[in-house]
Amino acid sequence: MSNTIYIGYYFTVKPIEPAVEILIAELGYAGFESFVETETGVTAYIQKEEWHADILKDIYALQSDEFEITYTHEEIEQVNWNEEWEKNFNPIVVDDLCSVRAPFHAKPQTKYDIIIEPKMSFGTGHHETTHMMLQHLLTADVKDKTVLDMGCGTGVLAILAALRGAKHIEAIDIDNWCYVNSLENIERNNVPHVNVYEGDASLLDNKHYDVIIANINRNILLNDIKIYAKCLNENGTLYLSGFYDNDIESIEEECNKNGLVFEAKLERNNWVALQFKN
Repeated sequence: MSNTIYIGYYFTVKPIEPAVEILIAELGYAGFESFVETETGVTAYIQKEEWHADILKDIYALQSDEFEITYTHEEIEQVNWNEEWEKNFNPIVVDDLCSVRAPFHAKPQTKYDIIIEPKMSFGTGHHETTHMMLQHLLTADVKDKTVLDMGCGTGVLAILAALRGAKHIEAIDIDNWCYVNSLENIERNNVPHVNVYEGDASLLDNKHYDVIIANINRNILLNDIKIYAKCLNENGTLYLSGFYDNDIESIEEECNKNGLVFEAKLERNNWVALQFKN
């Protein structure tokens, strides 16, 4: 990686949410492979060989009247990912039970200790949605059950499910960076029974799970809830996050339409994580 040349984009975003989440998602599809959220927005990196002058042409967030986004960019000879994360990533503890940290952090005294390699995949637990999904999993009955982590990012949720006794876990992400990072983190946390796949909900044909976790954006969820419902075993549980409180009505309506009944809600800073049963 030391010989790889990157282009670094430094985005200043107002308001921060939901603009940063939308921007990161769109930049990911455009070919940017790594992101660091900052106090004023986000820094995004793309390999120079993947970059072209019109790389931002179709980024909706930059054209929207809802957000004010400015940016600068520069060529970077080498990105020290560890250094970037050490500046931006502090360990977290969820409900005094689960810690999420990088290898360079001291080991805390928690029941579940998850180590995430300092790379740029989404899912360190810092974002409200990941934090709430970790909370849900800490109270969920996953022992000896089959679990799907859809949109797995770093694999942190799949790893916690494994540590809590799930017998078979599958993790899926459409992003190659996340796929590779999840494989690394699964090996690092010694949970070899987590199987990772690169792709989307089209991989779920004829698959069945007791528990499905999907922390993805609202539009993808609304499109894929019907697929998740078909994949749930009897008395299965579906956990959804990646959206705001004012999206609950449309999410719940789609779930009800597919035989899923609302059970519980967690909320942090207007982000929500919902639990449904079939």
